[in-house]
Amino acid sequence: MIDDLSIPMLILSILAGYLLGIFSGLIPGIHTNNFALMLVALSPILGEYGISPLYAVVVILSNSITHTFHDVIPAVFLGAPNDDMALAVLPGHRLLLDGYGAEAIRLSAIGSAGSVAFSLILAIPLVTVFSLAYPIIQEYMGWILLAISIIMIATETGEHVIGQGSLVRYRYKFYAFILFIISGLLGVFAFRTEHLMEPFIDFGSASILLPLLSGLFGASQLVISLFSGSHIPDHNISRMELSSRRIVRGIITGSAAGSVVAWLPGISSSIATVLARLFIRNNFDTTDGLHNDRGYGDDDDEEQMNSSKEFIVSVSGVNTSNAIFGLFALVTISKTRSGAMVAVDKLVDAASFENSMIILLLIVILTASLLSYFSTVAIGNNIHHLLSKMNYSSICIGVIAGLTLMVLAFTGVFGLLVFLIATPIGMFAPFMKIRRTHAMGVILLPVILYFI
Repeated sequence: MIDDLSIPMLILSILAGYLLGIFSGLIPGIHTNNFALMLVALSPILGEYGISPLYAVVVILSNSITHTFHDVIPAVFLGAPNDDMALAVLPGHRLLLDGYGAEAIRLSAIGSAGSVAFSLILAIPLVTVFSLAYPIIQEYMGWILLAISIIMIATETGEHVIGQGSLVRYRYKFYAFILFIISGLLGVFAFRTEHLMEPFIDFGSASILLPLLSGLFGASQLVISLFSGSHIPDHNISRMELSSRRIVRGIITGSAAGSVVAWLPGISSSIATVLARLFIRNNFDTTDGLHNDRGYGDDDDEEQMNSSKEFIVSVSGVNTSNAIFGLFALVTISKTRSGAMVAVDKLVDAASFENSMIILLLIVILTASLLSYFSTVAIGNNIHHLLSKMNYSSICIGVIAGLTLMVLAFTGVFGLLVFLIATPIGMFAPFMKIRRTHAMGVILLPVILYFI
């Protein structure tokens, strides 16, 4: 199978996937699934010209990996999340407003690159473990997610204010529970009525997650920033000031969580991010993301900033690791966990891959990762110069308008209604001084109910 491939065509396929990944990563609403499905549709035509479907597989894989590097950029600089980077918006937006936007992008690139190394080094033992444990985990998935949700709520401490008393912590836990339930009920409603979506522009992969996550984690934060007079500071720090220990911990927690969900049905990278969040201390996402004129002078502010940076590393590791182990899951247990892997499964019989083909695909992953690291850092270092010259309020208004139009175009009037409901719910957390992570009940509660 591999002997029929030519080196120039392989290189062109990797570069094509890489360029598509940059495009899909930087443009909110465009996903790798869009290109994967297009390649599947075009495969019969390509076959007539003697082009092997394996080249399309290389394009899809390169696209998927590149996308996970670049999708942090609109999440940090525009507050426009996709399904996988929703939780990165809050710490990333805070770092941007305090002049650390370029560093956040650099840390994200390191998180993704580190997860590639982590995934490839531990691929064989992790694949063996997950293959054996898969039936057990699948059987108890609902209870596992319920336990994660309970731990997430129980660990909520809220804002610490001297003199509040010891019982105040239970008030914040109650707020967290309410946010989890409200967002969860919204998710249950949205997923059960998803068929009501009538997109004006249909790429064949429209998801109700677009209005849900854009409202809960994107527009809600932008509205708060808009009415609080926030601005992008003139200075922009790109050098990394996070300790190596925290970078490594972020890579390990994110990669481990991402590798787990790649094997589980109905579980997205967002849930893996919630899992990774449990291992990163401090309530960095209880803040409203507004610029702090005091800077990070005291220990609490510095610790919150470092937690935000570590989380960026972790969430990037989640997405890249999930993309890699999604391929391993397809090859070893013949299960697809993403639209991209569904497309690969339709193009070729991945279960019949020889070792030489698997090695080739790993080389594709490494090549796309290397190219993506440098382009992600380069874009992160330069996009700030453009945005800093613009009025931040105008940027917020423009992005909110863009999100609204995107939701309307890709999910129709019903999606717009869901978006308008989700936005004020997303504003609940910063006003109640709790972690906005609890709004992930929008995915967790429907999945828990499905499995239980």
